[in-house]
Amino acid sequence: MDLNKIPIVDHHAHPLSRAAATTGAETFRQWFTESTDPEIHHRHVPNVLFFRTAIRWLAEALDCAPTLEDVLEARAGIPYESWTRTLFEQANIQLLLCDYGYSGQQVFSHKEMKALLPCEVRPILRLETLAEDLIRRHNTFEDMVEDFVQHIRKARSDGYAALKSIIAYRSGLAIAPPAKKPARRAFDATKAEAAQNRRFRLTDKPLCDYLVWLAVQESEHQQLPLQFHTGFGDQDADLLRANPLHLRSVIENSRAPIVLLHAGWPYYREAAHLAALYPHVWLDLSLAIPFATVGIPAMIRDVLGMAPFSKVMFATDAFTMPEIYWLAARWGRWGLGRVLEEMVDDTFLDADEAYEAARQLLSENALELYGVE
Repeated sequence: MDLNKIPIVDHHAHPLSRAAATTGAETFRQWFTESTDPEIHHRHVPNVLFFRTAIRWLAEALDCAPTLEDVLEARAGIPYESWTRTLFEQANIQLLLCDYGYSGQQVFSHKEMKALLPCEVRPILRLETLAEDLIRRHNTFEDMVEDFVQHIRKARSDGYAALKSIIAYRSGLAIAPPAKKPARRAFDATKAEAAQNRRFRLTDKPLCDYLVWLAVQESEHQQLPLQFHTGFGDQDADLLRANPLHLRSVIENSRAPIVLLHAGWPYYREAAHLAALYPHVWLDLSLAIPFATVGIPAMIRDVLGMAPFSKVMFATDAFTMPEIYWLAARWGRWGLGRVLEEMVDDTFLDADEAYEAARQLLSENALELYGVE
């Protein structure tokens, strides 16, 4: 089933880096794995299917030999801005919601992303990054909390399309009910750490839990979608604590519109179960697409066998270089098209129903949930 004409609303991704960040073989290879280990980048990424297929597909697009050296040489001969626009246009990405929660000198700002890309770009507010900034600014727990809540309350008016939490990375998804006294003590310890270290990470569970519950309450009040990282991710993510089933108490004690990112991979059946049970829970397929590669159809088949088509959304979770966006779009359309075609062949759906399901997953569900044009 050819889904290339259906535009993608990429409701979860990250900013690009400047061209210099990925011109070399090592800096290019490292983005085809979630590992931060240089030995994995150098020795093992060349044997990763995602990387090998990427080189083959990019070589076809660049009309060069399918080697990393030839691909890098060919892409270097095209102006970065022109190459980026070409990839986004071929991927048919028409709207991008972008989490700028991690940054650096080589990362494009929101203003620069809007100027660079041939599609609309809207920002996502990452809660833990906001909290870390406010902990540095304020001397008291009460002042920090008040400022944190005020930022969230005006998120819509400031142009944010959603909230995003990476508490799965920090203290896990088993979020305890809010308790002010432990959170205040944790603030004092975290504030002391921030004063001693130029870079620090908010990891103290009582404080993380307390702030996320505040965000859940504001998300419910505004009906502003709240994205949760679930499942696999960077090397510091603990999969045992990132199972989306841990979020059940949050889900059952609020009506905040919650998005389970990354299909909770490898817990995508659990995530599909939650999306099927609760009207205010949605399931996102990013990161698992494209990293699951030939396993993508199996994941989509299980997800669509359980969850309503109206509760599942495609995104890239792409980052750093435009090729990742392009590759994720290609892998995603391939996997979704294969599964829907099987459903038609097995007479579970007719062709029109299958194509409408693809429209829902690739764009319409996200447009409705986030209320963006």
